[in-house]
Amino acid sequence: MRVGAVQHDIAWENPEANFAALAPRIDEAAARGAQFIALTEMYSNGFSMNTAAIAEPIDGPSTAFLIEAARRSGAWVCGSIPELAVDADKPYNCLVLAGPDGSVHRYAKKHRFAFAGEDEHYSAGSENVTVTIAGVRLSLFVCFDLRFAPDFWDAADDTDLYVVVANWPAVRSAHWTTLLQARAIENQAYVLGVNRVGHGDGIDYTGDSRIFDPLGETIAEAPAGEEVLLMGDVDADVVARVRSRFPFRGI
Repeated sequence: MRVGAVQHDIAWENPEANFAALAPRIDEAAARGAQFIALTEMYSNGFSMNTAAIAEPIDGPSTAFLIEAARRSGAWVCGSIPELAVDADKPYNCLVLAGPDGSVHRYAKKHRFAFAGEDEHYSAGSENVTVTIAGVRLSLFVCFDLRFAPDFWDAADDTDLYVVVANWPAVRSAHWTTLLQARAIENQAYVLGVNRVGHGDGIDYTGDSRIFDPLGETIAEAPAGEEVLLMGDVDADVVARVRSRFPFRGI
């Protein structure tokens, strides 16, 4: 399966501007053969704690954009959204995955970034989410989740590709790329990490998006600080062969 990651800037708390900028990038990725396309964390607003203004209902405009983009492009498209919760008093930072058939899957970010006050403004999810696309099993994670290896271990038996969408600050970019590679090596699975670029609410972001293979080798990497479309191929059979040849996880 060919996958795409859109490393993009985000107009702060301006969904319409972000929809307009991202629609052609999604179409470009699909035209280049991507069957799955990842946008960033809080792709339509930036990593804002202003939930009173930006939180959307389920199937709000940011979800509707993903659904329409998937329908139009024929690819699966995901990005995280500040989504109002029906079972909690605060919204979730919710990674929404839309399929070209109109199906929608949701993963609520488990580990909130308390240093930015995310725990004060967003509810925490509790369940891992794995979806199969074109024979590849994808497990979904959001930004700070990357630091919590046990959640990745728990999902490993059912995962060929980990997807991590982020707004990861430039000041800790080495942590971002190192942890992405570590999750690939220790779980013997592909990892796609897509991070924003630009400047938001006083924070600089350099992107450093990556796709790693099950041995931790780099398939694709984005130039730091540039908006770019990252492409790569993933194969569930490669995951199975690596795990069979090097059964480290079972030792």
